[in-house]
Amino acid sequence: MGDHFDPDGGHIIEEKFEDALSRRYLAYALSTITQRALPDARDGLKPVHRRLLYAMRELKLNPDQAFKKSARVVGDVIGKYHPHGDQSVYEALVRLAQDFASRYPLVEGQGNFGNIDGDGAAAMRYTEARLTKAAELLLRDIEHGTVDFEETYDGSENEPLVLPGAFPNLLANGSTGIAVGMATSIPPHNVAEICAAALALIDNPETETDALLKHVKGPDFPTGGTIVESPESIREAYETGRGGFRVRARWEKEDLGRGMWRVVITEIPYLVQKSKLVERIAQLMDAKKLPLLDDVLDESAEDIRLVLEPKSKLVDPEMLMESVFKLTDLETRISLNMNVLDPTGTPRVIGLKEVLQIWLEHRREVAVRRAETRLAKVEDRLEVLAGYLIVYADLDEVIRIIRFEDEPKAKLIETFSLTERQAEAILNMRLRALRKLEELEIRKEDEALRAERKVLKELIGSTERQWEKVGQEIGEVADYYAQSTPLGRRRSAFGEAPDIAGDAPIEAFVVREPITAVLSEKGWVRALKGHINDVTELKFKEGDRSAFAVKCETTDKLLMFATDGKFYTLEASRLPGGRGHGEPVRLHVDLPEDAAPIGLFKYDPERTLLVASTGNTGFRIQEKDCVAMKKGGKQILNLMAGDEALLCIPAMGDTCALIGENKKLLVFPLEEIPRMSRGKGVRLMGGKGARLADATTFAAEEGLTWLDGAGRRFNLEDWQLWTAKRAQAGKMAPRGFPRSLRFAPRGSEFLASQAKAE
Repeated sequence: MGDHFDPDGGHIIEEKFEDALSRRYLAYALSTITQRALPDARDGLKPVHRRLLYAMRELKLNPDQAFKKSARVVGDVIGKYHPHGDQSVYEALVRLAQDFASRYPLVEGQGNFGNIDGDGAAAMRYTEARLTKAAELLLRDIEHGTVDFEETYDGSENEPLVLPGAFPNLLANGSTGIAVGMATSIPPHNVAEICAAALALIDNPETETDALLKHVKGPDFPTGGTIVESPESIREAYETGRGGFRVRARWEKEDLGRGMWRVVITEIPYLVQKSKLVERIAQLMDAKKLPLLDDVLDESAEDIRLVLEPKSKLVDPEMLMESVFKLTDLETRISLNMNVLDPTGTPRVIGLKEVLQIWLEHRREVAVRRAETRLAKVEDRLEVLAGYLIVYADLDEVIRIIRFEDEPKAKLIETFSLTERQAEAILNMRLRALRKLEELEIRKEDEALRAERKVLKELIGSTERQWEKVGQEIGEVADYYAQSTPLGRRRSAFGEAPDIAGDAPIEAFVVREPITAVLSEKGWVRALKGHINDVTELKFKEGDRSAFAVKCETTDKLLMFATDGKFYTLEASRLPGGRGHGEPVRLHVDLPEDAAPIGLFKYDPERTLLVASTGNTGFRIQEKDCVAMKKGGKQILNLMAGDEALLCIPAMGDTCALIGENKKLLVFPLEEIPRMSRGKGVRLMGGKGARLADATTFAAEEGLTWLDGAGRRFNLEDWQLWTAKRAQAGKMAPRGFPRSLRFAPRGSEFLASQAKAE
C-alpha cells in the first residue's frame, strides 16, 4: 500500500479498510474519554464546564457584578472555545445553576432554570447568569500564571488546560459521564468535610482511608435524603474508588389526632424527578402492589412535601415505608466510580486518598507558580525603583541630560550605570513625580517589596512553606463553607434500614383484621368483614349459592383445591370486599374452564391433608408443599383419563374411614396411606369397579361420627367391625348412614347444616 497523486491533483492514501476504521474509531473513543465524559481530577471539570466558567469570567460575570443573558454566555463559549451545539452547552450551564442538581452551584441563575419535577429551563434568551463564589474560587489566580493555556480550536484565542481549583470541585459537586468502554459516577460531598480530610492529609501524608473517613462521612446530596449503606461498604467504596450508596427519602409520621396519621416525605433521593415518582406510586396503587397505601398527594411548594395516606391507622408506618421503598425510587442506589483523568491525562479509577492527593498537589503547584509569577513582577519593580532612587540622588544632572543631550537614554545609562529597563522608566516619569514626597513613597515601596521578595523566595524554596500556604487557603475555604452556614450544612443524613426483609411476604404489609372468605358454587369469591357464622343468607347471583366459607384474617393465605388436582393460592388481603357479589375467582387464579373448586381452607403449614380422586386413588401430603407460587396453580394429584379430584380433607387422628359408591364402608389405620409430595397415590378401596364416594379421618379413642343433612351428629360405636386393610372391599354401611354417601354434607348443604348446629 502506498500513496500517490490522482490526475486531478487530489492526494489519495490507500490503506486497509479495517486499519482505517480502527484508527478513526480509536481517535473518536479517546476524544470522548478526554474531551467529553471524564472530569479532570484537579479541578473536577469537563472541557465544556471549564470553558463555560472561563468565558463567563472573560465577560466579567463575577458574583458582585451584574447578570448577563445566558445566550450571550453560550454564544461566547461556542464561538471562541467550544464548537458544539448551543443547546448542549446551555443544558450544561443550566445544570451548573440548579441547586437540586449541583450541591454547590457554580452558576447563579436568574429566571426559570427548571425544577425538581423535571420541567426544563426557559430558553437561553430569557434567562440570565453570573458566577458564584465556588466558581470564583475555581478561577482564582488564573491570571497569575498558575495554569497552562493552549490555543483554541481556531487558534484565535487561548484557553486554560485546567483551572487553579481553590474549590475541591471534583468531590464537592461530583460528576457523571459515559465514554467509550468506560464511565464515571462521583456523587457530591460536603466541602467542609473534604477540606478537613485534605488538611489531615497535609499534616500527615501517610493518613489512610479509615482516618480520612472520620472527616468524609459519605456523600452529601443537594436534595438531602438518608444514606442507609453499611459503614463497611462505604469504606470499601472509598478505598477502591468503586461502590455505591443506598439513598432513601427522608420521612416523618404526622399525627392527625384520634390515632390517625400519615407519612410526610420532605426529601427525595438525588436525581429523582418528583412528578415521575408520584406517577409511579399511583400506578403501583392501581395495580394493587401497595396494599398498605390508600393515597398519595403532592403538596409541595418551595419545599418538597409528599403525603402518603395509609389504608388503616393500624398499619405500622415502617412497614408501609418498607413496601414503598422496595418498589419505587423513594430508595435508589447512587453508584461510585471514581474514573477520572489524572494530571497526565490518563483515565484511572482512584480512591478517596489519591483524589485528595492529586488536588492538594495541584494546589501546591498553583501556589508555587503564583509565587514565581509574583516574584518576577517584584524583581522587575525593584529594578525600576532602584533606578528612581539613583535619579533622586542627582536630580539636577538627570534633568540636564534629558534637556540638553542628543541621546539622553544612552547618556543616562553611561552616567549612572543604569540598565535599559531603568533608563526607559526614568524617561517615562512624570514631572509631578519629582517632588520630595514621592521619594519617600518610593523608598517605602522598595522596602515593602524587598520584604515580599524574601517571603516569596522562602515559599519557592521550601516545600514546608508551600504546604503551609496550601493549608491556609484550604482553611479559608473550609471557614466559608462551614457546617454552620446554610450552604455548608450537611444535608444528607445517615441511618440504618429497618431489619425487614426486602422480599417480606405480603402479610407483613397488611393490617390484621378478621374476615370471612366466601366462594360460591359458580366460582365468585369475596371477603366479608368479621367472622360470620351464617353465610346462607347472603345474596348471590341468580341460581348461585355459597359453597365454601372460611373464617380467617387478612394476613392469611387461602388454599383452593380444584377438580383438576391442582392447588391454587389466594391472598386473603387481595380478595374483593363484601359489597356486591365479589369477583370471579378466575381473576385471581388461572383456573381452567372445565375445573371447579372442591375445597377452600386457611393455610396451615403444620397440617397434613388427604387428597383423593374419583379413580379411587389418593395420598397424604404436607400442606406446606401445596402452596402455589404462580397463578396457574401447583399440580399435586395426578389424574387418569376420565378421573377428577374428589376431595381434600385434613388428615387428623390416626384412622381413616372410606365410603364407596357401592355403599360399602372400609376403616383402616391412617398410616397405611403414604405421605407424598405429588403423584397419583395408592388404591384406597378394593372390590370390582369400586369407586370412592367420600372419606374422613378420626382418632380411634373418639370413634367414628358423621353428620346428616339436618346437621345431626351420629356416633358409630362398633366401628371396629368395618376395619380391614387398605384397598379391601369393605362391608355394607350400617343402617342410618346418609343416603348422600357422605360423612358430612359439602358446599351449601354443609354451610346450612353448620349454621343450624351453631
